[in-house]
Amino acid sequence: MKTLRLLLGDQLNPQHSWFQTVREDVVYVMAEMRQETDYAPHHIQKVVAFFAAMRHFAKERIADGHRVRYYELTDPENPQTLPELIKQMLGEEGCESFEYLLPDEYRLDQQLKTLCQDLEIPARSYDTEHFYTTREALAVHFEGKKQLVMESFYRMMRKKHGILYKDGAPTGGTWNYDAQNRKKWKGSPAIPVVTQPHQEDLGPILRQIQESGIRTIGQIDLQNFHWTITTGEARALLAEFCERLLPYFGDYQDAMHTDEKNLFHSRLSFAMNCKLISPREVVETVETYYYNHPDTIHISQAEGFIRQILGWREYMRGIYWKEMPAYARGNYLENKNPLPAFYWTGQTQMNCLKQAITQSLEDAHAHHIQRLMITGNFALLTQVDPDAVDQWYLGIYADAIEWVQLPNTRGMSQFADGGIVGTKPYVSSANYIRKMSNYCEACVYNPDHKTGESACPFNALYWNFLDAKKDQLRANPRMGMMYRLLEKKDKSEMDALKERAAAIIANPDAF
Repeated sequence: MKTLRLLLGDQLNPQHSWFQTVREDVVYVMAEMRQETDYAPHHIQKVVAFFAAMRHFAKERIADGHRVRYYELTDPENPQTLPELIKQMLGEEGCESFEYLLPDEYRLDQQLKTLCQDLEIPARSYDTEHFYTTREALAVHFEGKKQLVMESFYRMMRKKHGILYKDGAPTGGTWNYDAQNRKKWKGSPAIPVVTQPHQEDLGPILRQIQESGIRTIGQIDLQNFHWTITTGEARALLAEFCERLLPYFGDYQDAMHTDEKNLFHSRLSFAMNCKLISPREVVETVETYYYNHPDTIHISQAEGFIRQILGWREYMRGIYWKEMPAYARGNYLENKNPLPAFYWTGQTQMNCLKQAITQSLEDAHAHHIQRLMITGNFALLTQVDPDAVDQWYLGIYADAIEWVQLPNTRGMSQFADGGIVGTKPYVSSANYIRKMSNYCEACVYNPDHKTGESACPFNALYWNFLDAKKDQLRANPRMGMMYRLLEKKDKSEMDALKERAAAIIANPDAF
């Protein structure tokens, strides 16, 4: 019986058991579809990177002896939608069964379930064999518990998989070194120049995208294209990260600086999220490197990195599958304002936002603190509709796939889930930004001023937000101190803060 197997663009796992045996009765299908490029505007680098990775993956499987039918974007036989693609392929190949890997996006999961119900042949789904956990693992872990605290999940994962965990205790005697991961980078230690992954000419892919009229955002420079599109490139990047960046990663993982966009971050997220390299391989490689280099790698550096993958990444996926589809509609704080236009251009006088947004437009990347405490912070303080925030984050970052983007954005960043992910809203005044970056030094606004034309907009927005959302947040135990400070402010000061905030919210593009 001949079988058709579907591979989506983020299912490029060369280690999957499907590819360990070449079968003459199996044909794989992959396609670059308008269905996926058009449901949201994506960064041009994101689209190019996915198509390049998919084409390489298909060529590698063909070289291994597998039969792969691949539809490029401009192929006249490409139906451009998933249901039509499968129906067309089943007819052309005369397949009597259909198999697919479980999608990591709810939209595609539902689409494939509906498709399979309509097919008149057997259909079956398989695990992608990528994550440490199943879709349901987080829900099972927290069954009967009121709060889904990430630290609890993270410790369970460390114990279960024996990562930085020996003789019944966490390596180093402490589970979490987050308190040591908040240093401001002031120009030293020097940040090594990481080798750009080798790329062939990606011009043909770019031209196909442009000639097809696909709406994209951001910029692209094919001479400096830094996304890894093969497993070999990802492994080389991982090795270089361990040797050159890991010694300081933990210390400066929350830092931001105008002269260094990436600091000590690995830039492995795209390769991981399209499954070119597994989280298990990344975590175990970093763990082994730490154990083999005790004189140069402190436990806080390795733990800080591993926590992001073994803990946070798996936690985000678990939240997504536990809470969808209602999660995508959450708007606990009832925010309705539009996203400022400068999020699409970077043209703002606020230097922190200019830096983070311009970097995102140029590189399709910004690290987690830039996303959370700069762009996300401002969107929340100006009470932007979380639907608009979601669309921006999903489109602008090359590593953004909904399973990881949505709970990070709507949950951690915008508190639209009412506290499922974050125990409090992650908002701050200018003080945090000044503490963790040099952005304030070259800004036209003064981080010490709260009102007046020279005052940093984050200051008035912060106190205005606390006042505006007091009905929803005042009872939050982690917000108690801030609300006590809010209550001590006299009416004239609050009136001035609220007036300043109202002007910013009414016309954020003027600031």
